[in-house]
Order: sequence, then C-alpha cells, then structure tokens
Amino acid sequence: MSLSRRLSPILGLAVLFAPYPAAAAELVVLEKAGCPFCVRFETEVGRVYDKTDEGKRAPLRRVDNEKPYPADLAFVTPDRITPTFVLVDQGREIARLRGYPGEDFFYAALGTM
Repeated sequence: MSLSRRLSPILGLAVLFAPYPAAAAELVVLEKAGCPFCVRFETEVGRVYDKTDEGKRAPLRRVDNEKPYPADLAFVTPDRITPTFVLVDQGREIARLRGYPGEDFFYAALGTM
C-alpha cells in the first residue's frame, strides 16, 4: 500500500478537526420543560459544551420545542422527541440527532454530524 493511501485516513481526520470560523455552524437543541433527558443533557454536557472544541465550532442554541421557532429557524422541521439536536449552517439543516442516550454517544454522534 502506498504512503498516500496509508495517510489518507489521517489527513481526513485533520480536515474534520480543522478550525472552523466561529459562526460557521450552530447546534440547535430542541428542548421542553420537564423533559428528563433534557435535564440529563444539561447536567452532563450542556453546562460545559461552550468550553469544548465542538462548542467553539458549533455553538449551542436552545429552542423551546413547545413554542414557535424563531424566524431564522423556520427551515427546521419540528420534532416530537426532546432533546433533538439539529446542526445548522447558512440557513439549512446539516444533520439531526434525536434523543440523548448519554455523553459518550452524544459526542460520538456529533463527531459524525
């Protein structure tokens, strides 16, 4: 196997984790009052998310799922499951994670988004 083929996955990771502009993307969390999984997310991740590399690349924006969405998020399709995480960029949805099964799974899923 050639050197370029062996380095290809490594270079792909470098691109994946390259610095992004501060406003390049936003992670919208659709949540609702009384949601136990929303509370769990807040306890395990939400309180420190803005200090992580992921939080710097895609800042967290909280949206009450039981109220009308802000006008600039009109393109986001509502979801019955909370929390739902929607990665948005330049007025379009890039990816979506429905539910919160735990911190490790959240960061792994976010990495693929």
